[in-house]
Amino acid sequence: MSKLVYAGFVRLRHDSSFRVGTLVMAVVGLALPVYHFFLMKKYVGYMVCLENSFFNYVPLIVIIAAAFCSLFIGTEYSDGAIRNKLIVGHDRIYVYLSNLIVCFAAECIMCAAFFVTDLGAGILLLGFFASGWKITLAYVGCVFVLCAAVTAIYTLIAMLCQNKAVTAVICILGIVFMIFWGAYLNSQLSSPAVYEGYVYQDSVTGEYVKEEDIPNPYYIDGTKRVVCEFLNDLLPGNQTAQFWMGDAVHLWQMALYSGMITVVVTGAGIFFFRGEDIK
Repeated sequence: MSKLVYAGFVRLRHDSSFRVGTLVMAVVGLALPVYHFFLMKKYVGYMVCLENSFFNYVPLIVIIAAAFCSLFIGTEYSDGAIRNKLIVGHDRIYVYLSNLIVCFAAECIMCAAFFVTDLGAGILLLGFFASGWKITLAYVGCVFVLCAAVTAIYTLIAMLCQNKAVTAVICILGIVFMIFWGAYLNSQLSSPAVYEGYVYQDSVTGEYVKEEDIPNPYYIDGTKRVVCEFLNDLLPGNQTAQFWMGDAVHLWQMALYSGMITVVVTGAGIFFFRGEDIK
């Protein structure tokens, strides 16, 4: 399998989608801290920590990865590379795993491009992480396991769907839908059970009026809440939304679930790819 992985990295060096994705991540990593720095200069009292911009890369990388994996693996089908690998005697398991490894490595490189520019500009303009390095590294580790999970999903789709355009549409639209659904579910879980009352002055009488606490009719509780919280930590789109919205708390559970998804999806992908009719 080492020869297949090496050949994949050789392709990666000249792959235009990989270069574009890396460039986009680097530019965004530079732009975010600069943008927040100018906001602090413009608005007195507006404070931003490095964390506020650092984890904005999570939804970006999973979307870029969807496009990259679709094009990278889809090109192997359109060029006949996968068929040729099988003809010369490479095992289908190794062909599948080699593409998974190369795609995941490409995502890690893209993330590294973001880290270099964001940390370089962010530390200079915004200062160090307010939460400390240990917590930040825990977040980064969890995100990398999340990237492994989405890569496994994209690889499964790309290896079983031999049409590059169809694969790209399924992967990109699928992850975008999951992110927005995750953001919706996360906001619902974050809403309070009761809206606290408040006191205001009547503009006509000048008297102070007190509004009582109002129960939230859309509050999720009971067994339904337990199920929703589990799905919120389990699904890759929901994890992405949590990092995006700054609500990621159950890091170890999320990393464990992502690892499980990676193993299960990869196993399923290998199983179905072994019976795939390669055109």
